[in-house]
Amino acid sequence: MKTTLHISICVAILWVAMSFTGDLKSKKNNGSPVSISFEHFVGNEILKLDSANYKNALGQTFTISKFKYYVSNFHFKNSAGKDVTIGGSFLINEDEEETKKILLAKIPEGNYTSMDFIIGVDSLHNCSGAQSGALDPVNAMYWAWNTGYIFLKLEGQAATSLSPGHFFEYHIGGYKQPTNCIRKISFDLSKSESITKEIKIKVNVLEILKTPSAIDFSKLSSVTDLKNATVIADNYKDMFELISDEK
Repeated sequence: MKTTLHISICVAILWVAMSFTGDLKSKKNNGSPVSISFEHFVGNEILKLDSANYKNALGQTFTISKFKYYVSNFHFKNSAGKDVTIGGSFLINEDEEETKKILLAKIPEGNYTSMDFIIGVDSLHNCSGAQSGALDPVNAMYWAWNTGYIFLKLEGQAATSLSPGHFFEYHIGGYKQPTNCIRKISFDLSKSESITKEIKIKVNVLEILKTPSAIDFSKLSSVTDLKNATVIADNYKDMFELISDEK
């Protein structure tokens, strides 16, 4: 009975959200699309899958074979205090170059002071079952109805990992307290005159293993459920850095 009620509530919420989105689309939307590029690094080195050796904060050597994550619900505020929200989720995948540059819907021109988004998938879409597009299960980022989507995947090998083949894997998700792994990322755009062309963001994979918790591969080589997930989530909150926004 509880499961049926939960599903009914989620469906109702989704219907209201879709109706509201449709109403917004019907209104005149002057402005320009905004392009956002995600550039992946490990420290100051460009990320290279499988072929490059890196060191974590503890000096442990590792390689990376997979890195992908969701960014969702972009929100902008301009100097007049007006808010612009672009819903939806985007899957950024190091192994698919075209996914590392996303194009948001038209945003009214103006002076914008801030931008924020979440890493992960919001609770509404987590409780809406398997979906299409970026949220299609074919992308191998969907667990099940109860736990929803995987927000971030980082896999590779580390000499100190005690897992078979010295493998490490961090599959992070969860949208319910106390294991909510959704993290909000905020940027100050107050020095920018506009955001009508491209915003570039540096994504430092090393931060996932570093701050505030230094990850020891010999002690924590696998996180594939809710246990220890928030430890990794608290780390990946710091992996984004605004490079520039070009006019």
